[in-house]
Amino acid sequence: MLKKVEICGVNTSQLPVLTNGEMMELFGEIHKGDQNARMKFIQGNLRLVLSVIKRFNNRGENLDDLFQVGCVGLIKAIDNFDLSHNVKFSTYAVPMIIGEIRRYLRDNNSVRVSRSLRDLAYKALKARDELVRKNTKEPTLMEISKELGIPSEEVVFALEAIQDPVSLFEPIYHDNGDAMYIMDQIQDDKNKDEKWIENIAVKEAIKKLNEREKMIIKMRYFDGKTQMEVADEIGISQAQVSRVEKNALYSVRKTMTN
Repeated sequence: MLKKVEICGVNTSQLPVLTNGEMMELFGEIHKGDQNARMKFIQGNLRLVLSVIKRFNNRGENLDDLFQVGCVGLIKAIDNFDLSHNVKFSTYAVPMIIGEIRRYLRDNNSVRVSRSLRDLAYKALKARDELVRKNTKEPTLMEISKELGIPSEEVVFALEAIQDPVSLFEPIYHDNGDAMYIMDQIQDDKNKDEKWIENIAVKEAIKKLNEREKMIIKMRYFDGKTQMEVADEIGISQAQVSRVEKNALYSVRKTMTN
């Protein structure tokens, strides 16, 4: 199906490709209200839409429908792209196109999700799009949560309810021969300075615990054992493990906040 030459009446083998310089020149005309420049820009970026919809080819969806939905995302990206942020148009447009296609697929999904949960998820997605438009980068979960005034746990639950699992290493676009993967669009918080400092603070706080508390915290949070497994291994009751663990965590939090 992806080798189909004509999609929605468009001969994909003859689609034009614009250089970055040509796109910047056209944007200047588009901002002046030139509709011919706008149409030329859309035509010159239809290959970008084709590249994105390839990742959805295993869902059995009609390619013409996905192409039309992807074009809606492309047009939204054109309308909201800000030249002053000095980023490539494709970098900004790809997530917008994917988001539009995902919304279409969710609306046509046979798996039923409660109306309230779906509404919350759509609010989160809308907030995400507004933050992308404002900051020209992917917002964090906490930023979306703050924007909505809703606890982050509720946002995660809502988004997971309407989300389809995908591989982080799945290519979503090929830019000048180099594949752009989902992983490339995700912010890595693990190695940030504040995370590194926080880990040091936790380790220092644990050092101040007594030997039994250290042992139980290690077994529970570093070895991944249940309270019952810890109780069996060190010969005390599960209730005692729970008490020691609770006191240890309180001490760690108190040490870190002082």
